[in-house]
Amino acid sequence: MKSVLTTVVASADLAGRFPSASDLESVQGSLQRSAARMEAADKLAGNYDKVAQEAVDAIYKKFPNGSGRDIDAGTQKEKCKRDIVHYLRLINYCLVVGGTGPLDEWGIAGAREVYKALGIDAATYVTGLTFLRDRGCAPRDMSAQALVEYRGYLDYVINSMS
Repeated sequence: MKSVLTTVVASADLAGRFPSASDLESVQGSLQRSAARMEAADKLAGNYDKVAQEAVDAIYKKFPNGSGRDIDAGTQKEKCKRDIVHYLRLINYCLVVGGTGPLDEWGIAGAREVYKALGIDAATYVTGLTFLRDRGCAPRDMSAQALVEYRGYLDYVINSMS
């Protein structure tokens, strides 16, 4: 799984060198933010079902008829929530490892093409994830730094789908 640590080591190894001072600064920055990432991961893991439901509610407020093929609304909402939970789980993994590897490997590669093939507008997921990014509040949900880390990964997914 790709993280700041594995990226630095792989890059140095590929170049046949020791990690540079800037490589080590990058690792140090990641380690300094690790407590905030762990807090965000813990809060998300403990509340993912409610968070996902809020995203689905925001999606269906904007897209009352959904955006999938001809399936009933209940099934559409269940599948939408399943997908949102999947993205939240990957964001949780990213928070734990301190890098975008889980999202890159399991969430982003080909997602837009899959949704297009299924007749699902990626804008629906962008709507839900944007809602989650914007509704987060420090200190109600988590500390300000934890919220920065969480929002960073939400932005990463949103930008990949936009």
